[in-house]
Amino acid sequence: MSKLSIIMPVLDEVEGIAAALDALAYLRARGTEVIVVDGGSRDTTVQQARPRADRVILASRGRAPQMNAGAEQASGDVLLFLHADTRVPADADHMVLKGLERSGRVWGRFDIQIDGRSPVLPVVAWFMNLRSRLTAIATGDQAMFVRRGAFQAVGGFPAIALMEDIALCKRLKRVSKPLCLRERVTTSGRRWEKKGVLSTIILMWRLRLAYFFGADPKELARQYGYE
Repeated sequence: MSKLSIIMPVLDEVEGIAAALDALAYLRARGTEVIVVDGGSRDTTVQQARPRADRVILASRGRAPQMNAGAEQASGDVLLFLHADTRVPADADHMVLKGLERSGRVWGRFDIQIDGRSPVLPVVAWFMNLRSRLTAIATGDQAMFVRRGAFQAVGGFPAIALMEDIALCKRLKRVSKPLCLRERVTTSGRRWEKKGVLSTIILMWRLRLAYFFGADPKELARQYGYE
């Protein structure tokens, strides 16, 4: 059986990092490796993470360089990239490893559900899952996973400030179709509710369209709210 490594990029996640890593303890007990990659947190994220992960490393700030750095240090045959505000199913390791083995595919993602008060969020998640199946493009919220060899062959995440997940999917689609698991990961709806669900939908589609037409990812990251 292949080994799974979970790579979590973080930045100033002190409020939720302990809970995020404690939720992975049962996977670690079964042999899954958990690597936290910090991008220069100014709070106590690193201190909270160290006793709860197999490795905590530092990298240049940005999801792409942080996830690439984690992939370089990982010992697993399969890499799963997990946001700190996303929770995977209890049997995520078996789902991923057995799913890849049975399908013969080299990468994939989970369906998603969004946790929050707004009644619109389940509809948003449904459309996200549908769009992902139709386009064979996943987002970071969907806990993307990939065989190490395929990840290395396509050059990993491109060093861009935003849309690195979409860019990686485009590279991986040339290798194989994605394995679209119907089991769901749960991601926080806080950013949707904070900025407004409709406003967030419009912003994300506008940024995606701009990226498709060649806009600078650095400028898109600024519009998205990254410093």
